[in-house]
Amino acid sequence: MTRPDVSVVVVSYNTSELTRRCLRGLLDSRTEDVSFDVTVVDNASSDGSADAIAAEFPEVRLVRVPVNVGWGRGVNRGVVASSGRYVLLLNPDTAPVGHPVAELFRFARAHPRHGIYTGRTLHADGTDDMYCCWGLPSLRGYVGFATGLGSKIGWFAPEDLPGYDRRTVREVPAVSGCCMLVERELFDRLGGFDPIYFLYSDDIDLCTRAAALGASPVVVPGAAVIHVGGASSSSEGQRIKILRGKATYVRRHWSPGRARLALTLMAAGVGLRAVGGAVLGRDRSRGVDWTAVWRERHTWRAGWPEVDEPRPPRSALLEETPTPM
Repeated sequence: MTRPDVSVVVVSYNTSELTRRCLRGLLDSRTEDVSFDVTVVDNASSDGSADAIAAEFPEVRLVRVPVNVGWGRGVNRGVVASSGRYVLLLNPDTAPVGHPVAELFRFARAHPRHGIYTGRTLHADGTDDMYCCWGLPSLRGYVGFATGLGSKIGWFAPEDLPGYDRRTVREVPAVSGCCMLVERELFDRLGGFDPIYFLYSDDIDLCTRAAALGASPVVVPGAAVIHVGGASSSSEGQRIKILRGKATYVRRHWSPGRARLALTLMAAGVGLRAVGGAVLGRDRSRGVDWTAVWRERHTWRAGWPEVDEPRPPRSALLEETPTPM
């Protein structure tokens, strides 16, 4: 069996309609010069996702996970089940625009030194949603969150990469896992996603570790997807998961003292918003009850708990067939 150029991995959790829409667009976007297969990892969905996908897309490899293991661990399972020379991680709440798989693969083959690639992530009207790439977490950014200045002054929100026009090619510190192409050899060298992360910051963690191996993540504006965002998370629940991911990242990558300061600034920012919400009413513009997030501060400050799960094994196919330069 011929090894595909790209293996697309989609992790689905209670997103039956969105996942199937994504798969339709993905399969319709095939080109003659770039081959790809598709693996869907279903995280024990309760909405009939797995059966619906199996019925409509018999050509798609379906991995049924008996419990929800989160996004990164789900990706690891999908990558192990696939064999493409590159792996494209795609959220189920995305819809391909044009031929993103082919565009990313062509760019990667022409510029192999980057190792990690992403396309533009768009709103339904075609404007950038600004989520395709990020700066790394920094104390300046946490000061911006703690004081509220990050939403007003770009200097205090360096993670947002203010001023960067996503319509131009640029090397960036990190790219979003909602549309991330990774060279399989690099993914294997990294041991996949760190299994401690259940959701959020796992893509930032992967890019941080990849940079230590010489990778330079890059935005490829010729590839694009429409991105709904947050389709399987509720407001407060999503915010708590985001904060747990951020807490895990600083505990993983920063010195203990610097991590404690970051966690203190996170708590200050949540407290500020909770007080503002109590005085002015719930922050309906973002749909977040910050008082509820504040009450869960001991949970999210602790980050995600360690899990007893091995990293993905090195691909046997990779050993047999070297990736062409």
